[in-house]
Amino acid sequence: MKKEFLTGNEAVVRGALAAGAKMLTGYPITPTTEIMHYWSREQADPMNLDRGIKFLQTEDEMAAGFAMIGGVLAGVKAYTATAGPGNVLMQDAFSMAENLRLPTVAFINQRGGPSTGTVIYSQQEVNLTCFGGNGEGLRIVYSASSVQEMFDFAIRAFNTAWKYRFPTFVLSDGYTAKTEIEIETYEPKEKNIDLIDIKPYLCGNTSQNSVNIRNCYNLETELNEIVTANKHAFDAIKAEIVDFEDYKTEDADIIIMAHGIVGAAAKMAVNLLRDDNIKAGLFRPITLNPFPAEAAKQAAENVKAILIAESSLGQFESMVKNNLYGQTVPIEALLSPAKGISVEEIVAKVKEMI
Repeated sequence: MKKEFLTGNEAVVRGALAAGAKMLTGYPITPTTEIMHYWSREQADPMNLDRGIKFLQTEDEMAAGFAMIGGVLAGVKAYTATAGPGNVLMQDAFSMAENLRLPTVAFINQRGGPSTGTVIYSQQEVNLTCFGGNGEGLRIVYSASSVQEMFDFAIRAFNTAWKYRFPTFVLSDGYTAKTEIEIETYEPKEKNIDLIDIKPYLCGNTSQNSVNIRNCYNLETELNEIVTANKHAFDAIKAEIVDFEDYKTEDADIIIMAHGIVGAAAKMAVNLLRDDNIKAGLFRPITLNPFPAEAAKQAAENVKAILIAESSLGQFESMVKNNLYGQTVPIEALLSPAKGISVEEIVAKVKEMI
């Protein structure tokens, strides 16, 4: 383990390398392009010639998504990275991976929309990443709140994807991606993390030395059976995947629910509110899908109010309310689409509520 000054995008590359990734497919788009820059630099490093690192810049994001799938089918730990409009264009590939139960990994640095919008920051890709495409949202989505978590969750994403064989995402934003800060980097074995081994999907897995993987079905009943079976498989692993941060909620009168970088601001706000003798706490879902519903309900059980803070017009709010269904605690929201939310804004809103 060692300390290094890295940006969030550099941390993704370091984490992917530590996880054993071999191939990146992508198309440049702000604020994610540097992931491709740093990965191609690793590929060009003479010290890495024996590691088999590959980089494919495709003609567009649709091609990048399907090229990633091609790498996975060939037995390569392949991944992609994109943002905003690129995330939209990759949805067909992500839906295909969901249907075929392929262990794909994608890093999404959210930017402001709709459409091209702004090129740096938002939390407006929550619905798209968790539930986009013509599928059922059988995806695993981590929301990173710091540069350190971009590194940590990179390793976790590859292991989770290859263990459970569902598309896995690390959701971040342009602020975190561009921030340079000291973090701890490490090899997985230094933290007793066993990397999941991989094998080619299109050969060597059956007695006939081949396998037929389908993404197109002739009968409605046939597809119904596949989707239903996949949903049962996804539900069965939820308890092993869900993760969250529960900060000072045990005696809280009011809890803030936030994710990603807004969750980091909310944590600082909790400390300031506690200094003013206001019993505030934070519940931050780390997995947005599957959502830590039972833990969220438990955190909200005895509080007087909940504040939901997000840089969107209610995507996360809707998710929280759906998962807290049946709770009667008053809920207010601090919504700021495509714009950051400061610690001071969260503190002011909580004081307004009480």
